[in-house]
Amino acid sequence: MAAAEQGAGAPLVSAVTVYSLAACAAQLALGYVLAQRLGKRCSGADRWVLVWLFYDAIVHFTLEGPFVYLSLMGTVGTSEGAMASLWKEYGKADERWLHSDPTIVSLEILTVVVDGLLAVVLTYAIIKDKYYRHFIQITLCVCELYGGWMTFCPDWLTGSPNLNTSNFLYLWVYLVFFNGIWVVVPGLLLCQSWVQLKKVHIGRKPVGKKSR
Repeated sequence: MAAAEQGAGAPLVSAVTVYSLAACAAQLALGYVLAQRLGKRCSGADRWVLVWLFYDAIVHFTLEGPFVYLSLMGTVGTSEGAMASLWKEYGKADERWLHSDPTIVSLEILTVVVDGLLAVVLTYAIIKDKYYRHFIQITLCVCELYGGWMTFCPDWLTGSPNLNTSNFLYLWVYLVFFNGIWVVVPGLLLCQSWVQLKKVHIGRKPVGKKSR
């Protein structure tokens, strides 16, 4: 169920839309550059993991961090400035982000502090090939998946009154794509950790014993 239409008569794609999407692309590009420079000794697969982790940390600290600040100091909807405009753009798809919804703000505080720091620690663990890499990777992925579930499940249970699914941009780009990547990528990383931990377990078992 879509939320009530916002800004009737306003163009779907505005200058704010363009710079918001461009900012997200720039963050991904920065993550790619950092991964290539700092992960030179890593495998090809791990360099792609680093791309994601750098992007993940950048988003948590530079986008969601300011959102938490704006929400604690007031609301995004009543704030001014470039960052407020970016979140107002996303708020066209999910209006809870405009009004300091307690569940959203609570989750974002944890996301910025816990997930952001875990992403930094995991980046270090991969680059330095630390023994605790997959423990941190599993922890981060579970946190990301939990955050996504708790962001949307409460609204789904009440009929999705805050979600605007009336057009392709809001539904498939803002809601599905920008939230879906935090489901797909953590899911893939959990599979990677499973495979690696299984290899370690098999490697330590006496010859002749089967692993389940």
